[in-house]
Amino acid sequence: MQIRTLLLIPALLSFSAAAASADTAPKSAHADIMDAKGATIGTAKIKAVKDGVQIQVKVMGLPAGDHGIHIHTVGKCEGPAFTTAGGHFNPTTAHHGINNTMDPHPHLGDLPNLTVAADGNGTATFVAKGVTLGDDANSLFHDGGTALVIHAKADDLMSDPSGNSGDRIACGVIEK
Repeated sequence: MQIRTLLLIPALLSFSAAAASADTAPKSAHADIMDAKGATIGTAKIKAVKDGVQIQVKVMGLPAGDHGIHIHTVGKCEGPAFTTAGGHFNPTTAHHGINNTMDPHPHLGDLPNLTVAADGNGTATFVAKGVTLGDDANSLFHDGGTALVIHAKADDLMSDPSGNSGDRIACGVIEK
């Protein structure tokens, strides 16, 4: 009986450490989205959900139509081109796009298009599956952080690496 108890102690300690780590992970995050001139044009509210993170975006003053929107791998938004945000967040080294025939699982930075109305306003809610707010490889808070980038054109949801979505026209650093 004593031997079994001793064998369970490391397993319980491991489980407790994992639970403590999950408990200390932030439950939410946000991004203030700015245009190429540095003006704030919107916000993103991010919260942990069962299969990933939910991203709720609200923007104004953008050209009407569909726009690619992605999580980028560096938490830096220096305009006007926002190239400091790096490439798409892709810790699993997958191909881009949910319609890409090369890989049925798009990279984690892929999101559906954001539709902006004729008045320049747009709202959308997406779930980025597999993404976390913890301290693992799929976390938005990995070393260097992440950003949310809006592109000039619609994402074709297929072309690797960025869906032919054009220039970066808005960006927001994802913060706790």
